[in-house]
Amino acid sequence: MSSHAAPATAHCVVAVGYSTSFGKEEVNTMNNTIKRLAWTLRAAAVWASSVALSAAHAVKDLPGGPAVNQLNLHPAVTKIAQEQAWLHWMMLIICTVVFVLVFGVMFYSIWKHRKSVGHKAANFHESVTVEIIWTIVPFLIVIGMALPATKVVVAMKDTTNADLTIKATGMQWKWGYDYLRGEGEGISFFSALDPAQRTMSNNGGPKEGEVPGNDYLLKVDKPLVVPVDRKVRIITTANDVIHAWMVPAFGVKQDAIPGFVRDTWFRAEKIGDYYGQCAELCGKEHAYMPIHVKVVSAEDYGKWVDGEKKLMAAKADDPAKVWVLDDLMKRGEKVYATNCAACHQPNGKGAGPIKPLDAAALVLDADKSKQIAVLLNGQNNGAMPPWKQLSDTELAAVITYTKNNWSNKTGQVVQPAEVLAARR
Repeated sequence: MSSHAAPATAHCVVAVGYSTSFGKEEVNTMNNTIKRLAWTLRAAAVWASSVALSAAHAVKDLPGGPAVNQLNLHPAVTKIAQEQAWLHWMMLIICTVVFVLVFGVMFYSIWKHRKSVGHKAANFHESVTVEIIWTIVPFLIVIGMALPATKVVVAMKDTTNADLTIKATGMQWKWGYDYLRGEGEGISFFSALDPAQRTMSNNGGPKEGEVPGNDYLLKVDKPLVVPVDRKVRIITTANDVIHAWMVPAFGVKQDAIPGFVRDTWFRAEKIGDYYGQCAELCGKEHAYMPIHVKVVSAEDYGKWVDGEKKLMAAKADDPAKVWVLDDLMKRGEKVYATNCAACHQPNGKGAGPIKPLDAAALVLDADKSKQIAVLLNGQNNGAMPPWKQLSDTELAAVITYTKNNWSNKTGQVVQPAEVLAARR
C-alpha cells in the first residue's frame, strides 16, 4: 500500500504545483489581455471621435476648384484648357503604347530565346534597315506630338485683341488687380485670403462646430470679376518676390516676376466661380495666397462695374482732410485686419521673425516719419514689404491705429498730408 501511496502523493503534489503555476501565468495573461483590450477601446474611441469630427467637416468637391480624390485635370471652361486636356491624354496614350510595345517585344524576346530551351546567342553586326526604322519611327512620333502641342502653345501666347486687360500684381501675400483697358477701366483693389479662414487656420484648422465650407483656404475677401465669353488679358508682375497666377480651369499659369511684365489670357465660356493659387513658392505665407475669379454675365458685369466705381468715388479721400483720432482708429482697424494681421497677428505680438508692433520702439517713437518711411519703402530686404499701393489716408489710419492700440497709448495722430509729403 505504502509503495503505491507514495507515487500517488507525489503525483498529487506535482499536479497541485503545476496547477498553481499555471494559474499565475493565466492571471498574468489575463491582465495583459485586459490592458490590450483597454488600449484598443481607447484607440477606437479616439478614432470614432475623429471620424465623427471629420464627418462633420466632410469636404466635398468645389465647383471650379479642387475635387476630393481628384486624379484628372480640372474640368475645362476655356478652349485652351480643353486643348491642354486633349494633349495630355493624347501624349499619355502614345507613351503608354510605346512603352507596352517596346517592353513587350523585349520581354518576349528574352523569354522566347532563353538559353534554357536551347537557344544560342546570334552573332551579327549592324543592320542599316533596322537603324533607319528605329530612327524614322521615333522621329515621326515626336513630330506627331510636337505639331498639335506647338499649335496650342502659340495660341496660349496670343494676347492680341483682348476685350479686357487686367494687371495682376503678386505681393506677399495677396493679389492686387488693376483694370487697365476695357469696361471697368480704372477699377483697382486687393484680393486676400478671407480673414475668418486665416484665423481658423492659425488656430489649427476647423474645430468642432465650425463650418469652413468647401472653399477652405480658397475664399478671398474680394474676387476678380470678369464677363463671360470675353477675351481677358492678364498682365502679371510682382512687388517683392516671384509669384505665379494660376487658375487650372482656365488652363492658365503665368509667373509674376518683380521688375518684369508677362501676360496670358483666357476666355471663360461658362458662368461660375473658379479658383486657383499662387503656384510659385513665395515665402512662409505661400499657402495663404488664393485666387478667386468670378465669371458673370455681361449684364451683371456692367452692374458690378457701376457699383465698384461708385464705391471708389465714395472712398476717394482728400489728402488735405484733417482727421480726428477716433475716425482714424476705426479706419485703421480695417486696414490692419486686411493687410497686416496675417504677419503681425491681431494682437500685435508678431510671430517668429515677424517683429511685434505692441510696445515696439519704432511705433512708440515720437518721430512719426520713421514709421511712415518703413511702410512706404519696406524694411529688412523685403521681409517687411513696401505698402505704397495703399492710399495716403489708409497708411495714415493704420499707423495711427498701431500707435494707439494694445499697450501703445501714444495719443499720436498721423494725417494723410504727412504721408503724401513723405511720398514726394
